[in-house]
Amino acid sequence: MNGTTGITDGFAGSGGMTGAAFAAGAGDPAAAAFRRASAAMFVVDHEGHVLLANRAFGELVGRTPDEIAGCLWPELFSEPGQAWELHRAATHRAPQQAQRSLTLVGVDGAQPRVIVEPCPLDGGGEEAGPAAGLVVVCHRPMRDEEMLRAVTELRTENSDTALWTLDLSTGELGELFGPSPLGRLLAGDNRTLEECLARVHRDDIARLRDAMEASYQGRDYEQRFRMFDQVGEERWLHARARYLDSGGPRLVGVVDDVTEHVQLVRRLADRRRIEATKGRRVNELAAKLVSATTVDEVAGLLTEQFAPIFDSDAAGIVLVEDGKLTVRPVGGSVSEAVRMIDGRPADDPSLPVGAVLQDRQPRFFESRAELLDRFPDTEELLHRVEGQSWAIVPVFGDSRVALGVWAVSWNQPHHAAPDERALMLTLAGLAGQALQRVSHQQAELELADAVQRRMLPPQLPEFPDLDIAVRYLPSRAGWRVCGDFYDAIELPGDRIGLVVGDVQGHGVEAAAAMGQIRVAFRAYATNQIDPGVVLAETNRLLSETGEIVFATCGYLVLDLNNGEMQAAWAGQPPAIIATSESFEVWAPETGPPVGVDGDSKYPVTSRRLAAGETLLMCSDGLVESSELHMEEGLRQVGVALQNMATDLHAAATSLADLTPAGRGDDIAFVLARKR
Repeated sequence: MNGTTGITDGFAGSGGMTGAAFAAGAGDPAAAAFRRASAAMFVVDHEGHVLLANRAFGELVGRTPDEIAGCLWPELFSEPGQAWELHRAATHRAPQQAQRSLTLVGVDGAQPRVIVEPCPLDGGGEEAGPAAGLVVVCHRPMRDEEMLRAVTELRTENSDTALWTLDLSTGELGELFGPSPLGRLLAGDNRTLEECLARVHRDDIARLRDAMEASYQGRDYEQRFRMFDQVGEERWLHARARYLDSGGPRLVGVVDDVTEHVQLVRRLADRRRIEATKGRRVNELAAKLVSATTVDEVAGLLTEQFAPIFDSDAAGIVLVEDGKLTVRPVGGSVSEAVRMIDGRPADDPSLPVGAVLQDRQPRFFESRAELLDRFPDTEELLHRVEGQSWAIVPVFGDSRVALGVWAVSWNQPHHAAPDERALMLTLAGLAGQALQRVSHQQAELELADAVQRRMLPPQLPEFPDLDIAVRYLPSRAGWRVCGDFYDAIELPGDRIGLVVGDVQGHGVEAAAAMGQIRVAFRAYATNQIDPGVVLAETNRLLSETGEIVFATCGYLVLDLNNGEMQAAWAGQPPAIIATSESFEVWAPETGPPVGVDGDSKYPVTSRRLAAGETLLMCSDGLVESSELHMEEGLRQVGVALQNMATDLHAAATSLADLTPAGRGDDIAFVLARKR
């Protein structure tokens, strides 16, 4: 076979004629059909030389069939590499490489796109061995296919999308319609599956391989994974493909770069998480605001804990007191600008705070220029602060009376979004309610404290052989005033009655109930020697009043002549008897608190108080709390009393300072020492 002259020398399909005779179609219908066929075709040998070309192919490239004869046919295309792959695949009868879209190079510069389909000339099966020659048919793509190709190329040209194919029999990767920008960025010169998988994130590689194994079984493919591109940046990709079996098993699909989408989703998730955390924080702080019991506690929440929610740099609350501006909390961490207006008239309209108090409308300033334009008198203030933006929100009480303002500042320009402004107004409203409540509670506290101190004995009786010291310590837990009380009652027969009690509840009601119980004790004690009877009569009186008033108490009668003590207890903590060497916890037999059951009886327990011994009777606030068990509280008090048992008044002062259970409850105690 002579590829340069076009002589076939008996090449199959020519009927034993020369190439010239075959081309002329002399006496051979097949040759005439080949020459006149509308489809562009040519015949090549196994080395790729063109033996014959028909008229339609010559017109396609702008050359005569004789000019084409002898050329290597892959060189007639602008993608010779792909054409040679087709030639080798068809020569070796590989079905998976049946056809490919290639671009012809015409002599007049035309570059028609054609579908190239080479077929073995002898038509033998795979067992026939390599083909001696090929018939290559070139046909134009259908118009719809051309339109689809154009649209697809435009769609993928500048997008984060690539169309890809994977030959499942060879593991070779390719791109439909040529390399796309994304394909070049991801694959570069790599053309095998393993080369590309080497850059997949290690946490995703196993999942990708499992999905690929399923594709070998004829399934479609879809995965989202991370991959490092040619410059080393991590990208999130979403790959989808259909399994095709025509022309050999392969996947044909699309891969999208979804990195920005994943990052957006993450940012949204982070934002929601931050908002959820902020929401929980706001709820927690709002609960603290509702339970706040002092003005400084409310102010501290607004300035120290609420302000960081808005990423502010400083904050302060300014209240109106006697017509002047007062910064709270005193000594708190507030902005210098807020400090500088402390003590100025509240109705000064030249200040933003004064303007907000007058028209009761919040003001937001995003820059210094905006603030100066509206309030030029603040220029001196601004020279001393770092703030660049401000929010000034009124704090209202009942009937929308302005109690003050809440000022928040930022050290950089800040725009308060509508939801941020709404949250500030909500918190300021809660603060106003809290301040109003604290004001009412403070008034009640002062009244209850006055009532309670008024009802306690103003002066204790004096005895030549007995020292007595008493203390009443109000609770430091905000506005709680409870009904703790003590008394020392001078009795006939050189005796003294000592009482310590604790009325349930707090406030004015508890203080008033305490006064009633103390008066009842005095009345019954002066007529009854037996302390158990005194408790029982007091209990019956409380039960008959119909009021729900309970009280724990301990009542003890001390004979000053012989030191004999008779005690009746109604749920009160044990007493302590101490000397300078030791102490003892004395627990008289107890009955229920008075006021619970009108028929209750109270047993009497006796003991002698020797000279030099110190007796302590106390309410539970001294020795018990939610964090301190009573046994431990009694031990600590006993040790302290032992160390100072010889100095009664110093011991009372020491116990008032010690208060092992804290000051969350009122405390009342009586110390007695027989000389």
